[in-house]
Amino acid sequence: MKHYDVLVIGTGPAGQKGAIQAAKLGKKVAIVEKNPVLGGAQINTGTIPSKALREAAIMLTGADRRSLLGSDYRPKRDVTIADLVAFSQQIIRHEWELIRAQFDRNHVDLIWGRAEFAGPNEVHIHTPEGEIDHVTADSFLVAVGTRPAKPDHIPFNGTSILTSDELLHLDHIPKTMIVVGGGVIGSEYACIMATLGVRVTLVEGRHQVLGFLDQEIGGAFQYFMRQKGITLRCGEKVESIEEVQDEGDSGSRTLVQAKLESGKKLRAEVLLYSVGRQGVCGKLGLDTVGVEFDDRERLHVNDHYQTNQPHVYAAGDVIGFPALASTSMEQGRRAVCHALGVCDVRNFNTELFPFGIYSVPEISMVGKTEEELTDEGIPYESGIAHYREIARAKLIGDELGMMKMLIHQETHEILGIHIIGAEATELVHIGQAVMALGGPAEFFIDNVFNFPTLAECYKVAAYNGLNKLNHV
Repeated sequence: MKHYDVLVIGTGPAGQKGAIQAAKLGKKVAIVEKNPVLGGAQINTGTIPSKALREAAIMLTGADRRSLLGSDYRPKRDVTIADLVAFSQQIIRHEWELIRAQFDRNHVDLIWGRAEFAGPNEVHIHTPEGEIDHVTADSFLVAVGTRPAKPDHIPFNGTSILTSDELLHLDHIPKTMIVVGGGVIGSEYACIMATLGVRVTLVEGRHQVLGFLDQEIGGAFQYFMRQKGITLRCGEKVESIEEVQDEGDSGSRTLVQAKLESGKKLRAEVLLYSVGRQGVCGKLGLDTVGVEFDDRERLHVNDHYQTNQPHVYAAGDVIGFPALASTSMEQGRRAVCHALGVCDVRNFNTELFPFGIYSVPEISMVGKTEEELTDEGIPYESGIAHYREIARAKLIGDELGMMKMLIHQETHEILGIHIIGAEATELVHIGQAVMALGGPAEFFIDNVFNFPTLAECYKVAAYNGLNKLNHV
């Protein structure tokens, strides 16, 4: 029976970074993966595939160059699903190889199979060959991630009524699609499919998609979605979903019908259901060691990422908010550091998480929204930079984006950065760094940036906000 200092369950971003951190500290480490491929949802069904699909859609349709070259510009006239899959698979294969190389280089033992706790410090691993390996460890990191929620009343069939995982295996680009759920996943896929020319209807129970956004940015995003031809049905809830026969001029065909509580009936070739995600802790045998999880199979942890059993840690999507690949990586690393007693780490300052949404256009934010500052009674002023004022934006063909900088009226501290437009998810980190170091808005005025770059937005927004404060 092999014994390890740390045993990690799951090879997603939290598991990867946790295992490698333990190995860097000179410990004996193993990582267990039940699926036939490495990387978890991040590599195989989530972050990487969806972003690869997005980039391929933009590149092949020329969506990012039409303001320069005309609305009819298309590098490839007939984009097929094969074009998109080829690009995505190339990226995924590279990531598999990279993860395996990192494990080998850091002497992390990779064990294929399904882990199940058999005692406080013992795990049984059910291998693909049907055998059971027995492994013990001093500490455990559970990083098994989540899967799309599949309510029993939704008749999923894997071909026309789909989860976000199943959407990646479509064998054709549909002409019409209904997206149920206006969260991050639903909004991203709605934009990607609309970019490919699909006529999309998005149904969202709340009155705004991505309701956590600053309202001005959220309003701009909904405007851009409508400009792309997406029909928004906000404040609507789905009553039932079923396949129906549609009698048209070209004969009978099978469509998906979503009936809304308001009485509306929507029909399309394909329906994507993207309302929530579900943990996957149920088969880990956690009850054997007394580890508790909720009805959505998510684990509760303290500031050190410990479950209610101190030697069992958890990180990544399985512990819930914020469920980002970026934060999962750091959670896994910090959990292992605490388990090995090398540093006293605490949970993050959640106000400085950068959020990135890979819609078309991109959205990113860090810090407070205007609504939060108003509710908290914090005096602020907003500085705005429109992409149409920025030379670099014109060069890359995006004149519709904007940046909003929220500045404390008295200290000039930066309280929030909100961006919608090209490279938003890259651009936000400049603001994040200045905020983390407590820099004022004057930082952007007093320092030199390369020109032409989108970073010029920071100067324009800072000038705009400070001019308002100085009544200029």
